[in-house]
Amino acid sequence: MPRKGLEPRRRSRRLKDYEQDREQILNPEPVIPEEAVEMEPEEEERQDLQSKPFQILTPRNPIRGRSRIPRSRVAGRAEEEEEEKKEEEPVINVKPVQVVLRKLKAEVPPEEEEEEEEEAEAAHVTDAPRSITPPPVVKEDLRPAMMSLRKLREKIPEEPRKKIIQREFPKIPTLRPTQLGARGSRGPSCCTVLCYLAPVALILALGSWYLLGFKQGAPSSGTWGPVGELKMDWIYSVLPWQEEACQDQCSLTLVESIPVGLLYPDTAPRHASIYQGWMDLLSQANETVQIAAFYFTLRGSDLKQEDPTAAEGEAVLKRLAELKSRGVGLKIAVNSPQQSEEDTNYLEQNGAEVRRVVLKNLTGGIVHTKLWVVDGRHVYIGSANMDWRSLTQVKELGVVLSNCSCLARDVEKVFEVYWQLGGKGAAIPKRWPSRYNALSSRQDPLRLKLNGIDAQVYVSSAPPSLCSPGRTTDLEAILSVIDDAREFVFISVMDFLPLCRYCDPVRFWPAIEDRLREAACVRKVSVRLLISCWAHSYRSMFVYLESLNVLSQEPLSCPVQVKLFQVPATEEQKRIPFSRVNHNKYMVTDRIAYIGTSNWSEDYFIRTAGVGLVINQTGVAPGSSVTVQSQLQAVFERDWNSEHASDLGSEEARHCLRYREGV
Repeated sequence: MPRKGLEPRRRSRRLKDYEQDREQILNPEPVIPEEAVEMEPEEEERQDLQSKPFQILTPRNPIRGRSRIPRSRVAGRAEEEEEEKKEEEPVINVKPVQVVLRKLKAEVPPEEEEEEEEEAEAAHVTDAPRSITPPPVVKEDLRPAMMSLRKLREKIPEEPRKKIIQREFPKIPTLRPTQLGARGSRGPSCCTVLCYLAPVALILALGSWYLLGFKQGAPSSGTWGPVGELKMDWIYSVLPWQEEACQDQCSLTLVESIPVGLLYPDTAPRHASIYQGWMDLLSQANETVQIAAFYFTLRGSDLKQEDPTAAEGEAVLKRLAELKSRGVGLKIAVNSPQQSEEDTNYLEQNGAEVRRVVLKNLTGGIVHTKLWVVDGRHVYIGSANMDWRSLTQVKELGVVLSNCSCLARDVEKVFEVYWQLGGKGAAIPKRWPSRYNALSSRQDPLRLKLNGIDAQVYVSSAPPSLCSPGRTTDLEAILSVIDDAREFVFISVMDFLPLCRYCDPVRFWPAIEDRLREAACVRKVSVRLLISCWAHSYRSMFVYLESLNVLSQEPLSCPVQVKLFQVPATEEQKRIPFSRVNHNKYMVTDRIAYIGTSNWSEDYFIRTAGVGLVINQTGVAPGSSVTVQSQLQAVFERDWNSEHASDLGSEEARHCLRYREGV
C-alpha cells in the first residue's frame, strides 16, 4: 500500500531509467551511501523488523573521515546538534537496506519510489552522516531534471510575448587600439575628432555661404523665396577666407554736386556728379534697390512752378518708377511726416514698397540718413537728399562703391533697422536681434581693397539707440578719427555747433570742440574748419567759431583756422528755397577719411538717424593720389583755397553774415 501523505508529483520515468536506478540500489557498494541513512519514521520501523543489525561508525569514532559532500554552515550546525544527542549511543543498529527495498518494490508504485529517491537526494546534503570512505560517484543524469522542467512549464501559463521592434542604428566606427587615449581610455583622440569634424564643418560652411550669403540679395518673390530673406552674414566674419571674400576689387568713386554757377579753376580736381552716380546704380540694378532718405522731392512741381534745373531729379524719379517693370524690387524707408507725399505716393503706385518712419515718436529726432544699397553689392552714402536741388542747386559730396558685397551687406543692416522701425506698431527694442548685428566696427573693420589698394573700412550709425550690437556710434567714429590724426584735421560741414540746438532748454555740448582744441593746442595738429554760410545759418554758431579761431593768436599759437564757404547765387536762384549752400559733411586727416550724413551738433548724434563711412588706407605711401584720403584732401584744399571761402574775420565773411540776416 502506498504511504499516506505521499502525493505523486511526477509521471514515472521511462523503463530504462527505472531499471538503472533499481540496479544501483539493489547492488550497493560496501560503504553505505549517505542518501540511504535518513528515512521516514515509517521506514525505520520496517527496518527494525526485517533487516539484520550492523554497525556504522558513530561521530565518536576517532578514525572517522570527512564526507566529501559539501555542506553549508547551517547544515553543519544541525549535524553537530544531532551528534551531541547521539553521544551516549556508540552503536546504531539498522537493518539491511536490501530487504527494505525489496518490500518497497512490491508495495510502492514506481511514481512513489521516485518521490522517495528525490526526498532522499534532497535530504542527504544536510543530514547525511560522515563515512570513512568517500561515497560512490553516481553518474549524473539530466533527463529527470529536464522532465521536471517540462512538467512545470506545462503547469505555468505562458505570458504573451511582446513583439520586438528591430531598429536600424547607424554604425559607429570602431577605434583601433592605436587610437585609444592615454591610460587605456576608450574615448576618441583629438586627431580622430578633428578628422571627422573638419570635413563636416567645411561642407556646412560652404552650404551656408552659398544658400544664405551668395543669394542673399534675391527678392522674396523670386526662386529662393524665404531663403533669400535670411541674413546669415555673420558667417563671413568667422570663415578663414573672410578677407579674400571681401577683396572682390571694390571700386570707389567720389561723387559731387556742384551747383549751377559755382566755378573752379580748370586745374581744380573734379569728380563725377551724384546724378551720374545714381543713374549708374539704377542701370546696374538686377534684383533690389533699397533707399533710406529724409524726404522725396525729385520733381520741380513742389515749388508750384517749372524749373529747368529740376530735369535731372525728374529723370531719377522716372528711372525709379521703371524698376518694377524690369523685375527689380524697390524698398524705401523715409522719414515721416514729409512736407510733400507726392513722389512717394507715385512710387508706391508703380510697385515700390514704402515705409514711413515716424522717428520723432521714438527718439525725438528725424531720419536724416541718405544711403542706397543695390543688389547687395553697390552702395551710395553722402550728403545729398532725394531732392532735385541736391543735384543742381546744392553743393554735395558722397561716395559710390561698386562690387563691394561685404560692405554693402553691412550698410544693408542699417537700412533694415529703419525698415523695421517703419512697420506698424514698431518700437525700439532694448537689444536689437542678432540678425541686425554689425559686420564692421572701429575695433574690427572690414579689410578689403578699394581701387586695388588695401583698406580698413567700417560703417558708423547714430543715434546709439539705433545701433545694433557691434555697431560703432557716429560720434565715437568722429572722435576716434580726430584722436588718430598726427598732422592735420580738415573738416567741411554745414553746421558746427557745441550745443544741443533743438533741446529744450538748449544746453552746451563741447564733445567735438574739446577734441579739436586738444589736438591743436596739445599735439599741435593743424585744424581747419570749413563751415557753410547761407540764409538758414544759426547766428550763434559764428560766435562759437570765433572762440576756436582765436586760439591761433599769441601766446597760444594753436594751429586752428576757420573759414566760411558761400555758394554764389543770382537773384533768381535766391528765390529757390533751401538751396545755394555747401551741404558737405566730411572730415579728412593725414591717415583717415570720414564721409557722413549728419550736421555736427548734439541733436544729430543723440536723436537723429545718420550714418558715416570711415576709410583707412595708411599702408600706402604718403602723397599717393589714388587713395580716398588723398582725393578727399584735394577736394577740401580746392574749396579752402577757392574764392568762395573767406576767413572768419574778413569783409567777405561779414558780408555773408549780413546776407544771412537779410540786410
